Amino acid sequence: MFKQFNLHDALLRAVHEAGYDSPTPIQQQAIPAVLSGRDLLAAAQTGTGKTAAFGLPLLHKLHAQLPLPQDARAPRALILVPTRELAAQVEESVRGFGRHLAQKSLLIFGGVSPKPQLEALRRGCDLIIATPGRLLDHLQGRAVDLSRIETLVLDEADRMLDMGFIRAIRKIIAALPSRRQNLLFSATFSGEIRELARSLLRDPLSIDVAPRNTPTELVDHRVYHVESADKQQLLSRLLGSDSGRQSLVFTRTKHGANRLAQRLERDGIRCAAIHGNKSQGARTRALSDFKDGRIQVLVATDIAARGIDIIELPHVVNFELPHVPEDYVHRIGRTGRAGCAGEAVSLVSREERDRLRAIERMLGRPIPVAA
Repeated sequence: MFKQFNLHDALLRAVHEAGYDSPTPIQQQAIPAVLSGRDLLAAAQTGTGKTAAFGLPLLHKLHAQLPLPQDARAPRALILVPTRELAAQVEESVRGFGRHLAQKSLLIFGGVSPKPQLEALRRGCDLIIATPGRLLDHLQGRAVDLSRIETLVLDEADRMLDMGFIRAIRKIIAALPSRRQNLLFSATFSGEIRELARSLLRDPLSIDVAPRNTPTELVDHRVYHVESADKQQLLSRLLGSDSGRQSLVFTRTKHGANRLAQRLERDGIRCAAIHGNKSQGARTRALSDFKDGRIQVLVATDIAARGIDIIELPHVVNFELPHVPEDYVHRIGRTGRAGCAGEAVSLVSREERDRLRAIERMLGRPIPVAA
């Protein structure tokens, strides 16, 4: 029960209203550590409850300290995330947990006009959720004061490094007070992540709720061997045979995502593409339509899909295998969550068989071939 953490009654009320009864493994370990002020190094994928694992104790600590006057309200906590979609979802969760408290959170990301963000920064806030690029823009324009940050959260740090944000992150960190709490969450621990952790964290508590590069056991994996030219026809047949089931389909490129979505539409399958070249409005609409069931299929690139958080997504399809085996784990991590079974299907051409073998070596077992 969440009562064991001695969180503020207003937070417990919000947790109860959200329908959460028992803490997840990462919440069980992380919440007491964050409340005690410890630095944290946590291996956890999206879907493990990690937003609440850092969001609840952060809100508790912010509330426990008297807020500054409104005209001098500088942020005291900073959460950095890799994508706009994830930033919006984290902010929505934090706002939900803090609905009965007075703390103010501010969402900062690119792809939209900076003016509303600048106005909100002038009004003051307690907590910032941001993508590194846009926050660095505001920092370099002297629009944001990070000198009072007490807690820094790097969420999905591995993906931020994959996306080339390391320089922006280091510049942001340089603007923070040296005495602060640091919380680093990552689905995988590459050498670069471990180097960042060594330079950032002080005597951290290490939590590993998802063994390194191990996909959830709730996911059923299958492979179809098919020529590249025949993939789209096979995919349409697979999707059409179960028209009520929603599917997240991965391609390697933005252009490929657009082309595949158009072809699926021609086959009568309601779908949309989501990738980095889409406007923020288009990405938000596509994700909303998918979550609300107005479209059956969302075609996505790896980076765009990183912020997708859908609890009962039953079906993930690798239209093309990723270049990096670890990205297979990220992709299939979209399904088999919150105790729900999922299915991961991969369409593998002759040219991709080396990639399949690399994924199987990482998993430690072969992926069954569909009959």
